[in-house]
Amino acid sequence: MNTHVSHSPIVVRYCETDQMGVAWHGNYIQWFEVGRTDWLREQGATYLSLEQSGLLLPVLRIDCHYMKASRYDDVLDVETRLAEYNGLRLVFSYTVRRSGEAVILAQGESEHVFSRPDLRPLRLQKSAPTLHRLLAGEADGATAVDPAPGSTHP
Repeated sequence: MNTHVSHSPIVVRYCETDQMGVAWHGNYIQWFEVGRTDWLREQGATYLSLEQSGLLLPVLRIDCHYMKASRYDDVLDVETRLAEYNGLRLVFSYTVRRSGEAVILAQGESEHVFSRPDLRPLRLQKSAPTLHRLLAGEADGATAVDPAPGSTHP
């Protein structure tokens, strides 16, 4: 399986905090998406390139365990890695820390399934073999997304 680890910097904005200056819990889910998007981009894929090739990546499950508060103007590091991949479903894991610190503020996971635009599940081995090899850890990210049949997109 692909062992790449992505690090996404996040600065907690004032509008993301409550009256106590603590980041609202729902922001972590959005920060996980930033991490997941960065992880894919660093591997040569973007959500846009996936969609242009006829692949969607809907969320099946997401969870977050909050351990310590983040506050206004904290600079955070969202560490993202691929935790599971079976050709159809994948799980990303996330760890949020203040940048440069070891203390974990939050950890979570999101589970996704590859699908067609009609949301029918799709196995990548046949439909997107290059992306499958990348996620399985069998290829580099130079060209991660297979073009859709008849498509001119990379």
